[in-house]
Amino acid sequence: MKKEELIGAVVIGRNEGERLNDCFNSLRKELHCIVYVDSGSTDNSVDIAEKHQVKLVRLDLSIPFTAARARNEGFKALIDQFPELKYVHFIDGDCQIVSGWLDTAFSFLESNETYAVGCGRRRERFPERTLYNRLCDIEWNTPTGDATACGGDALIRISAFSEAKGYRNDLIAGEEPELCFRLRENGWKIRRLDHDMTVHDANMTHFRQWWQRTKRAGFAYSAGSHLHCKSPERYWVKETRSIVFWGGFLPIASLILSFFVNPWFLSLWLIYPTQIAKIAFIYPVDKSSRRISLIYACSVMLAKFPQISGVGRFLKTQLFSEKAKLIEYK
Repeated sequence: MKKEELIGAVVIGRNEGERLNDCFNSLRKELHCIVYVDSGSTDNSVDIAEKHQVKLVRLDLSIPFTAARARNEGFKALIDQFPELKYVHFIDGDCQIVSGWLDTAFSFLESNETYAVGCGRRRERFPERTLYNRLCDIEWNTPTGDATACGGDALIRISAFSEAKGYRNDLIAGEEPELCFRLRENGWKIRRLDHDMTVHDANMTHFRQWWQRTKRAGFAYSAGSHLHCKSPERYWVKETRSIVFWGGFLPIASLILSFFVNPWFLSLWLIYPTQIAKIAFIYPVDKSSRRISLIYACSVMLAKFPQISGVGRFLKTQLFSEKAKLIEYK
């Protein structure tokens, strides 16, 4: 059977405007089965979906919204309408599918039945516009080959997705790696293919947006490690400990020791530029540009502070039995 008979797409979005139109245009060239899940848009997103004649799902906003829940509801609507499908491609409404990607991912999964997920290279549409867009583009460039996780854009085998019972509706961030963890626990594998997959528009222009997005990552790490810390791989425990050490323990300890013991303990802060130099020059992300590698290294270390804020927010939800609220950057 042809790929368009076996692959359906689930698009999620809110107030994406023209970016959503571009997303549907890229999908319509290759697929017939498309579901769009709208999360309370106040712009013309719903009109755009209706113009493209895709299946429209409006989330009930009286129930706490998460991207995980949106994807799950979109998946259910897709399977209800097109039960013959074998694969689902999840994609965010601010992304476009790159020509040729679906053929590549479909061929790989058809030929490799032990793999549940095929993902590729997500690129920023305008990496040159802002530093924050550039940092996103670097972040998307993970190694090719067998992987532990995918992001929000990926082609997933429906049988594996159903076996894992989809995403966790209650996760406000990090739901894709957490799903991949459970897929791997079930014996499935994830592959990042050496092919451009989607073009993404982060549209980050302010420091506050970067801070919020990075804070959300801290929440995701701590939530994931809380769920699966006892697993053999100690899921995200190392990452959470790194955040706690660099973003919490070290700066607080240096201040306390300098105040009560000796002011020279403030020199502990020199460990940060040392670590930045190590990341930038020993493990550069861009061997052709020291400037980009240095900027990225600075962002990695600076990120520990909004991330520790995200960890604190997660701990607060646990201590006071609160519902986690979205941490949005757009």
